[in-house]
Amino acid sequence: MAKNIVLIGMMGCGKTTVGRLLSRRLGLELVDTDALIEQREGRSIPDIFAREGEAYFRALELALCRELAGREGLVIACGGGLPLQDEAIAALKQNGLVFWLDRDPGESYYGLDVSGRPLAQGGREDFLARYSMRSPIYHRWADFIIVKPETPQYAENRISTIYMEVSEA
Repeated sequence: MAKNIVLIGMMGCGKTTVGRLLSRRLGLELVDTDALIEQREGRSIPDIFAREGEAYFRALELALCRELAGREGLVIACGGGLPLQDEAIAALKQNGLVFWLDRDPGESYYGLDVSGRPLAQGGREDFLARYSMRSPIYHRWADFIIVKPETPQYAENRISTIYMEVSEA
């Protein structure tokens, strides 16, 4: 049985918001990979990208995923690009159920604060192209897909129901 809930999807799809709701409902600890990396590095992701580059950031993600794979009782809200690293998402999947929040990318983009997101700087067309490139990867790793969740509460309810059913099996 999987012990963690792993949330994947494009930036702005609601992973952290849904993660907070799941954490409260199920009594699991929420870990937001981007926030934890910022906390540990003592600087923002845009600063990490600007000073060290994306490869450095991805190495931090991978190390964190290896660490989290050994823990249980977590809701893990992954950065949008984390599933692009096979080794990182495979580590999380060893001890977790992966849920893809497949929200409409146009809606996600228009609700997105791009200021703190280095890979969202290219505008709407770039964001939609990134979604097209990433969606097959998200699909490959997802155990369950929450398609076009109308609200964070809807996604939280679906995920918690599935998680409880799988946990009891």
